[in-house]
Amino acid sequence: MISTKVRFAVLALVAVLLIWALYEKSYEGAALAGLGIVLLVRGYFKDGTVVLAAKAFRNKDYQKAETLLKEVPNPDYLRKKRRGYYEFIYGNIELQKQNYAEAETHFQIASRFPLASENDKGIILVHLANINLRKKEYQRVRAYVERAKELKISTRIQGIIQKIEKEIPGA
Repeated sequence: MISTKVRFAVLALVAVLLIWALYEKSYEGAALAGLGIVLLVRGYFKDGTVVLAAKAFRNKDYQKAETLLKEVPNPDYLRKKRRGYYEFIYGNIELQKQNYAEAETHFQIASRFPLASENDKGIILVHLANINLRKKEYQRVRAYVERAKELKISTRIQGIIQKIEKEIPGA
């Protein structure tokens, strides 16, 4: 849950501690410093800045959230839960920019990863249904709505689904 700049600053400090521990022949300290380096590097690739981006997204600071997501070196290396939220947040950012094709791509990827709750998955499916409603691809809209109905979703999401169903011709 630290930014890339802070992570590299801590990494540099721990590297200095490692060198000092080796100079002083404190192998236990060197082992701890080495473990710290491994954990920092692992966190950089497996967690990235997704948690910070989620916090910025919740505060409606979309520019900061996008900047933090761009700091992730390779989204494919993220843990499954982090990747789901990475794609979910990026999809919402693209939706804010009205880049519907990009948003759809991110939401489709996010729908394949585990999220904290079925309601989050339902939100993704509702976004996909709305995007496809715009494109007048009603078969896909119906498919996304049916998948969303199978999940445990909030009454708010159920209300949105009902509105979407009313907009489908022939429904």
